[in-house]
Amino acid sequence: MRTTIELDADTAKAVEALRRERGRGASEAVNELIRRGLRARNDPAPFVPRSRALGLRIDVSNVADALEVLEGPDAR
Repeated sequence: MRTTIELDADTAKAVEALRRERGRGASEAVNELIRRGLRARNDPAPFVPRSRALGLRIDVSNVADALEVLEGPDAR
């Protein structure tokens, strides 16, 4: 596919640096940088929830009672 694009200064600098480093043309450098970006996006770090023991045992079957234990009776 052939197209014309405008590169921002920072991306143009990255393309030029890669082009010089690898001895490639501008199109090859742009394609390589795009592929790197696509690969990086597909491997997100897994979400790991953090939990801590609060020392409280809360029966959540009654939401009003649970909120009173967590927030105090004057929170309403």
